[in-house]
Amino acid sequence: MPELVRAYVRIVDSWSRYLGLFTMYLVFLMIGILFYASVMKVFFLPSNWTVELAQFVMVAYFALGGAYSLREGDHVRMDLLYSGFTIRGRARTDLFTSIVLIGFLVMLQIGGIASLIYAFQYGEKSFSAWAPVMWPIKVVLNIGIFCTLLQAVAIFFKDWATLRGEPLS
Repeated sequence: MPELVRAYVRIVDSWSRYLGLFTMYLVFLMIGILFYASVMKVFFLPSNWTVELAQFVMVAYFALGGAYSLREGDHVRMDLLYSGFTIRGRARTDLFTSIVLIGFLVMLQIGGIASLIYAFQYGEKSFSAWAPVMWPIKVVLNIGIFCTLLQAVAIFFKDWATLRGEPLS
């Protein structure tokens, strides 16, 4: 494999790891928001922003954690069939599914960018009592999709290298 591909895989794997470790802590932020909402609802006046903010944090957790999940192989797969394959058979299967995943993520990114542009142009707000602007979460969502796309390309290169008999990891 060319050194440029090896460097790409190393950099993207490293970036995905750090982004995933950061993202794991968003669960604690979400728990804190929901705890605050519970206390306010029971003892004081309920807040109208807490549940929606917790949903935004969950979206960030889900979107930013995608690349880490791919890197670690923690995504869904048919292990019943997959576990019976040889290493080269797994790499062949992963190569095919990586191509499909890359195509899906490209389409998702195109839609995400269009949605983000719309949010900026028209000052899109949520249809809730709190009515926050939507562009910040759409920026986070697009970053997450892009990082997952970069990791999917890195996995494609890893599987290609495995098929060639020179594994990258």
